[in-house]
Amino acid sequence: MIVQLKEEITDLQKDKLINEISQIGYKITEVKTQLGDYLIGIGKNDFDIRKIGQQEGIKDIHIVSDEYKLVSKKWKVKPTSIDLGDGIFIKDGDMAIMAGPCSIESEDQIVKIINHLKATGITMMRGGVFKPRSSPYAFRGLGIDGLKLWFGLAKEACIKIVTEVMQVSQIEEMYPYVDVYQVGARNTQNFNLLDELGKVDKAVMIKRGISGTIEELLQSAEYVFSGGNEKLILCERGIRTYERASRNTLDLNAVPILKAKSHLPVIVDPSHGIGIREYVPQMALAGVMAGADGIIYETHEIPEKAYSDGQQTLDFAQSALLADWIRKTFAMRKSFTLI
Repeated sequence: MIVQLKEEITDLQKDKLINEISQIGYKITEVKTQLGDYLIGIGKNDFDIRKIGQQEGIKDIHIVSDEYKLVSKKWKVKPTSIDLGDGIFIKDGDMAIMAGPCSIESEDQIVKIINHLKATGITMMRGGVFKPRSSPYAFRGLGIDGLKLWFGLAKEACIKIVTEVMQVSQIEEMYPYVDVYQVGARNTQNFNLLDELGKVDKAVMIKRGISGTIEELLQSAEYVFSGGNEKLILCERGIRTYERASRNTLDLNAVPILKAKSHLPVIVDPSHGIGIREYVPQMALAGVMAGADGIIYETHEIPEKAYSDGQQTLDFAQSALLADWIRKTFAMRKSFTLI
């Protein structure tokens, strides 16, 4: 169960409530977030919800059978809206577009990409300064100095930064320079990292694990929410299967399922999902039609010269076309009435 507490609840009322719930055989965990206080009750005994609901200090009470509680749609029907400031949102009923390079490489590269995004009407820039690479000899990012450089240029252009955090020690040093912390596929079950991201008051986008299930993605989000951070975004970026014709298998089934199971916004990453440049636009538009709240893809002035993932990266002309197609496809989707 999830018990939402009133802001004005007293310690005496809370203690009485916890005692009542404990007496029916439920284990209680208190969760405090930036937006509310909750009691999470875990147990299997039947009880009369009215007995708990009539206690003083309760705002609302919900029965949630899912293993993940706080990210479940069973208690929060209204979709979560992520406010990044400056009128920029990631939310249901809108289409967020995030674009940028796989890796941040230089000041010149940053300037060119920001100019491209502004010309295309895109207000969120993705990019990596700490890069997890399969080979230890590959380019692994410019680090915190690169992030500071990027932040200065992006702030001047009113562009929001989406970038990956790889370990707990990076969270604090990155904090002043990031708008959305990205948890990459390799770290989706790094529970120490998720716990610490629960303590920050900035948005966190969690990518699905390389071979992760939908349930596991939702449980990862639950870690962050239960740690105190409700500003969460889910990202379908493809999973590893037996298929070798593409980099990953983009699971578009996950989009409507996640939207049905959770109140969190869902983003699709077609660049990593298929890993082949010429097919990225098709998969992006398929993601829009599947019900995604946003698309995140890779773009670079000259993809063939990109330090990483050039084979799945669009050039600026392709990126501009795709952004236009995404908006038109989204407008078409909104006009549909599905059975």
